[in-house]
Amino acid sequence: MRHSSRARGLFMIMATLLGVARLEADTLLLSDGRRVQGQLISFQNGVIEFREADFGRIVRVGRDQVLGIEFSFIERNPQRNPQSQERPRPRGLREKQIIVVANAAWTDTEIDIASGQNVYFESSGEIRWGPNRRARPAGEPGSPNNPARPMPNRPGASLIARIGDSNDYFFLGDDRGAVRMRSSGRLFLGINDDNLTDNTGYFTVIVYY
Repeated sequence: MRHSSRARGLFMIMATLLGVARLEADTLLLSDGRRVQGQLISFQNGVIEFREADFGRIVRVGRDQVLGIEFSFIERNPQRNPQSQERPRPRGLREKQIIVVANAAWTDTEIDIASGQNVYFESSGEIRWGPNRRARPAGEPGSPNNPARPMPNRPGASLIARIGDSNDYFFLGDDRGAVRMRSSGRLFLGINDDNLTDNTGYFTVIVYY
């Protein structure tokens, strides 16, 4: 239980910067006091892979050596399409920031939702999901149907979600409109890809619920 809580804690955002933020790199905070700037590549099997900004070296450390990660924000509030007809998000909603690592099958948001509840998502970031292939939360434009993906008819590498252990996946992409929940349970976020092992990077998702 202690290791599970610590692992979840690694992905809590420590930066308090609001509005539009532009930082050069993520910062890995080590238990020996060191701060390593660079980019988070992956987190799996209790090992964090991090690319140093200065030398481009790959650093691999166990989760017990890491106090936390300060994530950079390239677009905290990117400009929306002025023609969008989305209704404004209601005031007073709770919000939580989630890091969806590209090589993890599903990311537990630790948010329990109810059937019929309207939930809003604000996603940003970019992942690499294969040789010379990059995608933002909406996924790769023109991506062909792939029956092996969780959602075959949706763009590859796009942001998707599910409730609990259900296979009733639903597409999120970069849409900020209300998503009406079809069932009750724990909310998980994931990447619409059938091979996660070669993925790097992450999406930043703010959930309003």
